[in-house]
Amino acid sequence: MRLRALLIMMCLAISMIPIGIISGFEGFQIATVFLGLILAITFIVSLVMTYFISRPLEKLTKNIDEISKGNLDVELEKSEIFEINTLTESLNRVMTSLKLAIHKVGVKKAEIFEETLKAKEEAEEKYQDLLDNIDDWAWETDAKGVYIACSAKVAETLGYKPEEVIGKSVFELMPSGEAKKVETAFKDASKKQEPIHQLENYYIHKDGTKICVFTNAVPVFDKEGNFQGYRGIHKNVTTHIQSERKIEELIQKNKRLREMRIKAPHVFDELDGIEEKLTDAEDNLEEKRSEDEFDYMFLFDEKANIVDCSENIDKKLGYKKDEMLLLNLADFDLIENKGDIEEKIKQIKKHGSVRLKTIHKRKNGSSVLVTENIEYLKDKHMFRCAVKKDSC
Repeated sequence: MRLRALLIMMCLAISMIPIGIISGFEGFQIATVFLGLILAITFIVSLVMTYFISRPLEKLTKNIDEISKGNLDVELEKSEIFEINTLTESLNRVMTSLKLAIHKVGVKKAEIFEETLKAKEEAEEKYQDLLDNIDDWAWETDAKGVYIACSAKVAETLGYKPEEVIGKSVFELMPSGEAKKVETAFKDASKKQEPIHQLENYYIHKDGTKICVFTNAVPVFDKEGNFQGYRGIHKNVTTHIQSERKIEELIQKNKRLREMRIKAPHVFDELDGIEEKLTDAEDNLEEKRSEDEFDYMFLFDEKANIVDCSENIDKKLGYKKDEMLLLNLADFDLIENKGDIEEKIKQIKKHGSVRLKTIHKRKNGSSVLVTENIEYLKDKHMFRCAVKKDSC
C-alpha cells in the first residue's frame, strides 16, 4: 500500500472519533449532520499532509536511483520535514565518503559502475552462449510450473519463439490427458522438492504434431532455502522413441514366432531368413542401449576429490588414472567453482541424485560439453558420476 493512501485512510478513521463523541452527547441524528462536513475537512487536510510528506520521499527515491547508476553529483534537496532532512544529510555524508575513497584509489567514478555493468553483461553473454550451444531445450519455471525462462532451442522442438512460451504453464502446451498426468507428477515432485529424472512426456508442436521429450530438472531455491521452481532441459526423443518401439515390436514378433516354431517347426522352415534379421535387430538395440549409457565414470568424496575412475578416462579427457586421482572436481569443471560444487554436493545428499549439463576440460586444454548423472552412495559416503558426451 502506498504511503499517501495509508495516511488518507488514517485521517478518515481518526475523523470518526469526533463523530462518535457528538453522537454520544447529542444523539446519532445530530452527529450525522456534521458527518459530511467533518469528512470533507479531514479529507482535504489529509491530502495536504500526504503531499508534504510523500513528495520529498519521492524526490529522495529518484535521487537514490540516480546515485545507483553512478551519478555521485546529484544534489539532494532539503525538506520541511526534520526526519527526511536527517536522512538526506546522512546520504550526503555517505556520498562524500564514497567520493573521497574513489579519489584515494585513483579510480574514476564512471569506471567503477562501467566495470560492474560490463562484468554483468559478460556473465549474461556467457550464460546465453552456453544455452545456445546446448542441443536441448533449456528452461526454468516458477513454483506453479509457469515458464519464466526459455532457450532459443524451443523453436527446434516446438516451433515457438522463447517469448511465446515464457508466461505459459508447462501444461498448456500438452494434450489434455498428458497435462493431467504430468501435473500430478510435477506437484508430487514439488512437494518433496526432488529432482525430475528422465520423465517421458508429450507436447503439442505449433503445427499440431505430437512431440515426445525426456525431462530432467533440479529444484531451484532462494537464499533462504525456499522452493522457487525448477530449472532443467527437455530433450526431443520423438524419432528415437518411434524407432525403438518399432524394434520392440519386431522383437515381440520374433518371440512369438519362436514359440510357434517350437510347436510346429516344419511350418516355419522357410522363415529362417526373417528370424535372423529380427535377431540382428534385437542385438543392435541392446548394443545401442549399452553405448548410450555413459562414456566414462568417476567417484568423488564429499570434498569433491576424485577417489576412483574408469580405465578409459584417458581416451576421453587425456588424464591417466593416477593423474585423475590427484584432481578435484573443480580442476576440470569449467562452469562451477568450488563454492558451486559444495552447494551441489549438499543438494545431491539431500535428494539422492541429480542430472545436469556442464563442461569438462581435457588435459590438452580443450573442452567438451557433457551430461553428468550423479548418485549419492550413502553407504560409502561417496558420489558416483556417470558422464555422457553431449551431442551439440
